[in-house]
Amino acid sequence: MKLVTFEVATPLGPIRRLGALRGGRIVDLNLAAALLYEAAGRARPEARANFFVPPCLLGLLDGGDESMAEARRALDAVKGEPLGPKGERVIWEEDSVKLKAPLSRPRSLRDFFAFENHAKAGARRRNEPLAPEWYDQPVFYKGNPRSIIGPGDALPWPAFTRKLDFEFEIAAVVGKAGRDIPVGKAARHIAGYVVMNDCSARDIQRNEMVCRMGPAKGKDFATALGPWFVTADEWSGKIPELKVRVNGKEWSRSKGAQPYWNFPTMLSHASQGEDLLPGDLLGSGTYFTGCGLDLARWIKPGDKIELDAGPLGILKNTVGKPEGSMHLKYKKTGAYA
Repeated sequence: MKLVTFEVATPLGPIRRLGALRGGRIVDLNLAAALLYEAAGRARPEARANFFVPPCLLGLLDGGDESMAEARRALDAVKGEPLGPKGERVIWEEDSVKLKAPLSRPRSLRDFFAFENHAKAGARRRNEPLAPEWYDQPVFYKGNPRSIIGPGDALPWPAFTRKLDFEFEIAAVVGKAGRDIPVGKAARHIAGYVVMNDCSARDIQRNEMVCRMGPAKGKDFATALGPWFVTADEWSGKIPELKVRVNGKEWSRSKGAQPYWNFPTMLSHASQGEDLLPGDLLGSGTYFTGCGLDLARWIKPGDKIELDAGPLGILKNTVGKPEGSMHLKYKKTGAYA
């Protein structure tokens, strides 16, 4: 399935719902499940639907394999133009609703550094070889799961940076909890995948890394996800050719490059000595030239960025205006310089 979080207007204000894409339209899965249970004569069909197929992706992931199976049953059962138990609209035209980030609040965000050529390019910029330790284990930083934005949202330009950048990535979403998961069993813990833009304040990130810390403030202000969440049974896990377009012009393509560290290995490593939970997000890191830093080319306010991942969708965002002129440089007193 290709699942989306979409926003619709109501008399009480906008609400978010969980839908599945089918034939260019969006089916409200929670309402579809309620209709399925009602037709089967089940007691309290709406309450049952809220339990098995809740109207948000995180709730669905918490329900595990049973909830995913019920969502598929509900989707397959929708015929024609049905209305919900209380006359609610069940099917929406995609262009009549606003898509939001499929997973608006991951439980955690780990972003890996899995593409070898991107890692080597960073080492060359520092005039040093790639550290041999890079090949010992997949490394990652922990990002901010509270700073998620969705397709069509403006990429915020924080006041503290002068070099805003994008990073084209694919992220795996954990669907089954586990700890100390062997690599050979890790794939079954992945619920699906989503396109990810790991926004970066390169000047701040550089300062953090020179100090042998982070990245933190250089990364944690915005991560874009979307447009869809593709379930693992619909995609092999082999990353398709990725293309970056800015203002309609192609800036780069991955030419089919695959990460040195695959998703099962990254997930297994993340689980060592700690629990992974449904809704945890694992980014791949970008491929070489999948960011402005590799290209020595910088985005500007108003630029329209398209990260095209083929069957995984195209994540589109417009770069926002700088939020101010403040820069993160402090005096010893703690005041801004």
